[in-house]
Amino acid sequence: MKKTYVTTMPDDIGAFLKASRSFAALGMNITRVSYNKAVDSHTLFVDAEGSAEQHAEAERRLSEIGYLPGGGREQSIVLLEFRLRDEPGSVTEVLALINDFHFNISYISSQENGTDYQLFKMGLFVEDAEKITAFIARAEELCRVRVIDYNHAEKVYDNSIFYRSFVSGLAKTVGLSEEYRKDLLVSANLAMQTLDEQGNSPYKTFDSISRFAELLAGCRGDAFAPRVTRHAITEQTEILLIEPPCGSNTAVIHSGGELLFVDSGYALYAEEMERIFRRLIPEYDSLHKRILVTHADLDHCGLLPLFDEVLAGERTAECLRLEHEGHDGFREQNPLHRPYIRMCKILTGYRPVDPEKVRVLWQSRGEGDAPLSQVGYFRFGELDFEVWEGRGGHLPGETVLIDYAHHLAFTGDIYINIKGLTAEQAEYNRYAPILMTSVDTDPKLCALERQAILQRLGAGKWQIFGAHGYKKDYNVNVD
Repeated sequence: MKKTYVTTMPDDIGAFLKASRSFAALGMNITRVSYNKAVDSHTLFVDAEGSAEQHAEAERRLSEIGYLPGGGREQSIVLLEFRLRDEPGSVTEVLALINDFHFNISYISSQENGTDYQLFKMGLFVEDAEKITAFIARAEELCRVRVIDYNHAEKVYDNSIFYRSFVSGLAKTVGLSEEYRKDLLVSANLAMQTLDEQGNSPYKTFDSISRFAELLAGCRGDAFAPRVTRHAITEQTEILLIEPPCGSNTAVIHSGGELLFVDSGYALYAEEMERIFRRLIPEYDSLHKRILVTHADLDHCGLLPLFDEVLAGERTAECLRLEHEGHDGFREQNPLHRPYIRMCKILTGYRPVDPEKVRVLWQSRGEGDAPLSQVGYFRFGELDFEVWEGRGGHLPGETVLIDYAHHLAFTGDIYINIKGLTAEQAEYNRYAPILMTSVDTDPKLCALERQAILQRLGAGKWQIFGAHGYKKDYNVNVD
């Protein structure tokens, strides 16, 4: 079994050697190490493999030498940035709070920038990480505060509590309980390490994570205001399109007296989405709820546990089963995507659906040369779809539905209407490419799949429903 150790070590020569010998003496293999002095001068992440007994003994030995939190007092300089109104006396309350906590100030820097605010930087000498966490919570009642000791400036500040403060801020932003904080801390570190090796600065990574979490939290409750539109297909068939600011669309097809949902958004918005469903679909609570999933990304599958029946292709069902059994899904099997996906699961409260609810409608055709392969048919009400599966350019198991009689297509994330995104959707879509390096498993292959979808559409006016943004009106002229 593999376990991540979040160790706190002295900034001394041979410190890591001492920890390494503890693992080696137990015959344990170290599989990952992450340390960045510019981010946190004392925190070292170590992934090690071993039996349950070996891990228990490793914890005892590391605790004994003071490398695991719990013993001794930490001394550090933490650099904070306070966003203060540019007016006389604005810093006084912050200074009074610093005095109340008995912190010494080791560094101060601020200047006006032409706005109504100043970004006031202070380095505080602290001996107790719990005190600085409590201080930040109090200071946030006065103004916006952030830990900035992870930037790419030439100066390197001694900051042994950055990760703890950073994760505490994320948890507070999204209302995360204490039990998930260590997993989030490890995932944030893994994201930093992975992207650092790709040439991205720690500053950019941590800033992107923070802004992504703020966007998720910023549209909850009364602030959740998706764009909702209705689209007539025939006199008896209508599509209700719900577009949240963050996460995938949910399309509701009403045809032949039946309802079918297509994709769903983040689990974080389950209450908000159900409130909208009940307002727009009077029979929602009493109906047998069916949903079709175009692919197994978590921003499409967050609400699946709310449904009675989940319709999917073979590979999508396989991914959902792997997640339910505690294994890595297709995204997490990609090392570049794993850190972001794990953070998203924690921040959005993702829970895999019970595989017993999943009904496999189409078998995968396996590997082939064509970007798209037809895997079957699907009839719902008045609609008759050809069902196509991509080769995995976006994600293995990606499904596309095309109705030639009604010039209608559902394309998942292979083809979305970029120009049809709201400002909020466009802002949200900025961060996944940064934190995953690409939203596609194979961007070049996904581009070929997009071309193949458009090439399959016959002459006439089409309505294309991608999984993000407004539907695309697409006209195919044949001379």
